[in-house]
Amino acid sequence: MSPFSICILTIVALSLLGLPIGHAMIGGSILYLFLSGLDMGTVAEQLLNGMYTSYILLAVPLFILSAEIMNSGSMTERLLAFCNALVGRFRGGLAQVNVVQSIIFAGMSGSAIADAAGTGKMMQKMMTAEGRYPPSFAAALTAASAVIGPIIPPSIPVVIYSLVSDASIGYLFLAGVVPGLMMGLAQMGIIAAVARRRNFPVEAPVPARQIPRVTLQAFPALMMPVVLLGGIYSGVTTPTEAAAIAAAYAFLISAFLYRTVTFASTYRSLLASARTTATIGMLIAGALVFNYVVTVENIPRTVSAVLQAYDLSPTTFLIVVNLLLLLLGCLLEGTTILLIVVPVLIPTAQALGVDLVHFGIVCVVNIMLGLITPPYGLLLFIMTNIAQVSLRELVREVMPFLIAMLAVLVLITFVPDVVLFLPRLFGYQG
Repeated sequence: MSPFSICILTIVALSLLGLPIGHAMIGGSILYLFLSGLDMGTVAEQLLNGMYTSYILLAVPLFILSAEIMNSGSMTERLLAFCNALVGRFRGGLAQVNVVQSIIFAGMSGSAIADAAGTGKMMQKMMTAEGRYPPSFAAALTAASAVIGPIIPPSIPVVIYSLVSDASIGYLFLAGVVPGLMMGLAQMGIIAAVARRRNFPVEAPVPARQIPRVTLQAFPALMMPVVLLGGIYSGVTTPTEAAAIAAAYAFLISAFLYRTVTFASTYRSLLASARTTATIGMLIAGALVFNYVVTVENIPRTVSAVLQAYDLSPTTFLIVVNLLLLLLGCLLEGTTILLIVVPVLIPTAQALGVDLVHFGIVCVVNIMLGLITPPYGLLLFIMTNIAQVSLRELVREVMPFLIAMLAVLVLITFVPDVVLFLPRLFGYQG
């Protein structure tokens, strides 16, 4: 067997034995270098160079911290009250609130997991209180709406894609806005149809005289995406600096304006952020080392040559990528796909003239849909634990939302202008 084959088998075996995938990739890569007679110290060099010279990676823990601070304070509750004032009065209104809060919360955290575990958990309790909605439907909707978060900016997966592709993170953020909103509207359409058929409850409407007060209370929280994205697109801050400002803004608003943050809650937020960051960091570290092995083996050029030999058109290539990523998304964690699989596909995309910003959003949408795709969608398992429902019930309820979002994926794949419309308004030349 070749050293590379042994490396792959080692990574798979270690992962099956329960070792985190990041550690498994580092172990397999060290074995590859040993068997190939290469300097094993290269592992440390690649890890340190990748982790400590990439300024953009600092945005990841800062986005996570801002979401944790929001959840520990009352910003989330005020946003939910605002969303309820907007759409709560319609049939199935609380379900519509779930989608709207995910769209708004997307501008805060950039993480589907943070959305599901934070505001999603609160929405699950609200929707199932007094038997308003079946627990399986509420859990399915919470999982599906959480997928919107990493597509609308800011987005941790987009930051990682920018790292591996060198595409502009600012234009990538802009490119995710329209697809994310389309996915939200598609989910709201499904809710409207299902609510009438299953006679979901209508919430008591918020009196018109109270709407200004609810809006005013939520206004500082609603301004967070404006502060974040305004700094980036005005050129005043880099994405990493904007992430730091967002975290500081969330803390200052929660601590001094809303007065809901204590030293204990701040400590818990920092601790939770550190744990999540360490998990993602080890995965990125392992991928950086394994990517060196992939480069030594010349895998990207080989794959590019093989695909070009079939004389694929850009459209056919995107169809193949969609099918591949949807399949892998059912089995692998999204960050792993972004760090290992997508870099292998980028040279082919460039050779075929596929725009890297468009390609990035297509990849991220695919990977996010993998979070709710059976059998191993991560959000499905998270919501079965939160809602205490069976996986079978959850999958049955989530399928209409998944089909609607797959329709949006087809549209953005074959109509790049849907993705590139906003970036071009801001000067993108792609």
